[in-house]
Amino acid sequence: MTEARKPTNVTRRSFLGTVGTGVAAITTMAGAIASDANAELVYKDHAAWKFVEFEKLIKFKGRGKQMYDVHPIGGGDFLSVIKNSMNGLHFGYEIPADQIKIVAAMHGPSNAINFDDSMWEKYKLGEWLKVNDPKTDKPAIRNIFYPQRNPTGGTNPSDRTSTYQDWGIEALIPRGLQLLGCHNATESQAGSIIKRNGLTASVEEVVEDLQSHSLPGVIYVPAMVAAIHMLQAEGKYSYIMAP
Repeated sequence: MTEARKPTNVTRRSFLGTVGTGVAAITTMAGAIASDANAELVYKDHAAWKFVEFEKLIKFKGRGKQMYDVHPIGGGDFLSVIKNSMNGLHFGYEIPADQIKIVAAMHGPSNAINFDDSMWEKYKLGEWLKVNDPKTDKPAIRNIFYPQRNPTGGTNPSDRTSTYQDWGIEALIPRGLQLLGCHNATESQAGSIIKRNGLTASVEEVVEDLQSHSLPGVIYVPAMVAAIHMLQAEGKYSYIMAP
């Protein structure tokens, strides 16, 4: 890989874009998109990737700040761990709920968890990623990780049917969960989807489709490995490798 020329004036934004160049070369399945001249391997549109929202995330003031590095989907087990962490921080260490922010930094296969039901059905993501729907025992054509598990649960944290024991994304977002999506991973996944499904669409058309049909509040970053650095170095989020 040819070494990128060092910018004359390195800012946070140019740094993120530059890092994305290197990451794109090593991202899983990157070869699937390398031949597409329209692929936006370096995500530089700050408005599109919600730079302002990401800055707010970095500047969030609170005692309970964690960042989970999520790569394999692993049955979504990391969401249950996040739920346990929220309960421990709030009830065990008495950190106010509004001071808790937990970031799920999803890249690689787990990036698909950011897409809504329509994308899981349209692009057969469950079949591709070997995710079965527990309701049908067949490849998922919906995002099984999003819905609340205990929509009518109580508020006793020790009750297994309580909302505090619900690890569905829909239940965790109001408690302080922030989903991060990786643009590089989306580029790679789009290329693989095109090849797998025999589509004639361009990589960027599929990327736009995927990212415009995401779960509520998802923030897409140019390269997750760079975002993880910023969250740790400047945001002071503790780093946790997801199970």
